[in-house]
Amino acid sequence: MRLVVAAIGRLKEGPERELAERYRKRADQTGRRIGFRETEVVEIRESRAQEIGKRMIEESIALTSVIPDKAITLLLDQRAESLDSAALAQRLGRWRDDGRPATVFLIGGDDGLAPSLRDKANLKLAFGAATWPHQLVRIMLLEQIYRAVSILSGHPYHRA
Repeated sequence: MRLVVAAIGRLKEGPERELAERYRKRADQTGRRIGFRETEVVEIRESRAQEIGKRMIEESIALTSVIPDKAITLLLDQRAESLDSAALAQRLGRWRDDGRPATVFLIGGDDGLAPSLRDKANLKLAFGAATWPHQLVRIMLLEQIYRAVSILSGHPYHRA
């Protein structure tokens, strides 16, 4: 199963991008042994529309275009439920075992995503009630993906 992180906006060169890439590579290396093909990051340009609603729709359409058929979609949303790492790993493992071609993690832009995309998500996930910068959310998500595949592979990275 492919793991795809589709995000509105770009991480600039620097320590945040390096850390995100480090976790992406670790997830690839660990996940490859247990049925995860790759962890791909897709960066989507922010909409330049002046109206918030139009920006949300344009960005949601762009994100929808990278979701393969029959993929699981997981939307990051601060109003959603928080899962611990083991629960996220369990769900990823179940989706992999069910033969899903991909799990796509969606990170919206500053204005959020259109309700139509939010409603279609298989799971909405929060990293707590705090508001996080998009750069940190991407790093935290990639770390959690790495932690989840580590848990599934029996690797000692996760010790909680």
